[in-house]
Parts: sequence; C-alpha cells; structure tokens
Amino acid sequence: MSTPAPELRADCGNCFGLCCVALAFTRSADFARDKKAGEPCGHLGGDHRCGIHATLRDDGYSGCTVYDCFGAGQQLSQVTFAGQDWRDAPDRGQAMFAGLPVMRQLHELLWYLRGTLALNAAAEVHPAAAAARDRVAGLTRLGAADLLALDVAAERAAVNEVLLRASALVRTRAVRRPRNRRGADLIGARMKGADLRAADLRGAYLIGADLRDADLRLADLIGADLRDADLRGADLTGALFVTRTQLHAARGDARTRIPAGLDRPAHWAH
Repeated sequence: MSTPAPELRADCGNCFGLCCVALAFTRSADFARDKKAGEPCGHLGGDHRCGIHATLRDDGYSGCTVYDCFGAGQQLSQVTFAGQDWRDAPDRGQAMFAGLPVMRQLHELLWYLRGTLALNAAAEVHPAAAAARDRVAGLTRLGAADLLALDVAAERAAVNEVLLRASALVRTRAVRRPRNRRGADLIGARMKGADLRAADLRGAYLIGADLRDADLRLADLIGADLRDADLRGADLTGALFVTRTQLHAARGDARTRIPAGLDRPAHWAH
C-alpha cells in the first residue's frame, strides 16, 4: 500500500476531540471505564487534547491507541462544520457526533482505493478505482444533513467490487492458486511459520492467532480481526488493505515486516 495522503491520517490538532466524545466505551481490557456516546471522556481537556495520551496503555486505555479515524475528525471539524467547536454548536455537537462514523467509513474507503491505485498488478482496474475515489471524495464534502442521509452501505458495496477485482488480480499473479480463508474462524490458531502468501484472509478472525514468522506477503487482510495476534517475525510485505488499526491491535517486534506507508506501532517489542 502506498503512503497515505495527509488527509487520510488523523490530525488531532485540527479536530475537536470528536472520537473522545462521540464514541461509547465499555469497561474492559481496552478501556478503564464506561463512557456513553456523546459524553466527553474525563481525560479530554479544554484544548481538545487527551490528558493521558502518552500513557494511554499504562492507564488502561489501549483501545484508544488502536482507533484510527483516517482523517475523518479534521474533515468534519474544519470542512463539514467550518471550524465550529461542538461545545459552541446549538445542538452541543450531536450532528458532529452522528457524522463521525459516516465520515470515517468514507475516509476508510479512500484509504483502500488509494492503495489499489498503487498496485501495478491491478492496473486494469485503476480507471474504476480512480472513478470511485473521486466519487467518494466528493461525498466527504457534503453538508451535514446530506452526509447523515447518505447510504454508506451502498457506497461500501460499490467500492468493494473494485477492491475484490484488484485483490484477485494481484494475488493470482503472485500465486497460481492462493489459499482462500475468507471469513475463517482462526481464533487462537497455531500458524507459526505458515505459508499464507497471497491468501484471501478477508474478514478472517485471527484473534490471538500465533502467526510468528508466518509469510503473509500479498495476503488480502481487509477486515481481518488481528486483535492480539502474534506477528513477531511475520512478513507482511505488500499485504493488501492493511490498516493502522489492525497493526496496533496485534503484537509484533523489530523483525516484523509491515506494508509500506504504515508506521511500526510504538508498543511492539524491539
């Protein structure tokens, strides 16, 4: 995947802490306390910054370190709502909070489409990917009311057709008959050193899976659940549609090879 454009990376300095207010938290191993949707987190300061950002994992908020808005926060804050602080809005930000998950999904689609356009082996679907990118980018500039009325599921379905075609082209050119584990229940599976080159792992449940030293080059990982998966020493070079959220939810080390354009999680072992 290519290095994402700045607009697809979270810029908290140009956001009004929307994820710290709009989203609901359930007390668990990922969050130290319950929080209702629309309720500001107790650690959110008046400057819209997190008061414990540097120690989130130590303080029991590892879930916050995994979340990625793909730049939706600043788009809503600065474009959709023209820089108006939710605290000053007549509805106290309810429209902004409702719009965050919609905008996030649109930005996530843009992430996948930009990655598709960087895949040389998928050149024949580039025109369709470019058209989809332009259409979705236009939707991110809708006004608040139109954004909330948008049929996001239909947009995801349309984009998914392009992504499926691109994935098939890339993987079948790399491996004649790539393995199909789409949606597979691989929770806790022991796959140390497994050859998963160009495998279809879309939507696979890899929670807690042992993928140490596994070969995941060019594997399609869109929607795969990698929470607590052990990626130490694994090779994800060229893996398709990997997100920051997936990597931060997994475990890795200095030997783990990650797709271009993604940052190595700070909490991974060195």
